[in-house]
Amino acid sequence: MTIKTDGLILDIDGTIWNTTGVVSGAWNKAMDSLGYDAPKTNPSLLQKEFGKPMNVIADDLWPSLSQEQKELLMEKCCVFEQAALEQNSDDISYPTVRSGILELSKRFKIYIVSNCQSGYIELTCKKNGIEKFVSDHECYGNTKKGKADNLRLLIGRNKIKAPVYLGDTQGDADACKEAGVKFIWASYGFGSVKECEAKVERFDQLLDLLQNLD
Repeated sequence: MTIKTDGLILDIDGTIWNTTGVVSGAWNKAMDSLGYDAPKTNPSLLQKEFGKPMNVIADDLWPSLSQEQKELLMEKCCVFEQAALEQNSDDISYPTVRSGILELSKRFKIYIVSNCQSGYIELTCKKNGIEKFVSDHECYGNTKKGKADNLRLLIGRNKIKAPVYLGDTQGDADACKEAGVKFIWASYGFGSVKECEAKVERFDQLLDLLQNLD
């Protein structure tokens, strides 16, 4: 099977790398700094939440907090998270991601769309050494829009004719269906999906799966 495309759009968490170990520790420190009586996070819990918009994650993790407290806590979590990821020296990317992106960039334009906060995509690209291979990106933090809307925004401004999206959750699949984008499931990631155009068990399997649009 092959899929023809002129633009590969990537998810981040559960697709490019797994930050849940680093992030859970950072978020717990953020909670301690505010003194909130709220449940602590852990990597397995965050794997079930990552991929959702930041406000939805806050609602899921801390239902007992007020809206104002959730917003303040999530803002603090993002600050602590960015700092922890900046300082992290462990390799938390999935196998063959960096080499795969390098090879794919020779054939296709590569983009990123994520439900993350502003600045997270730039940090991801920097820490993974892929800045020069990513042509454009969009996220929830910039637009306060969901993934389907952000896919449409990025596809429209880059005039992508046959986009494909690589993600790991049902939320990714649903957003792609809503936006009319072919969805490839990264089965090595956090979630499971009901339907997909294709699946990959390693990132570098995209090299044989994708072909240039004629």
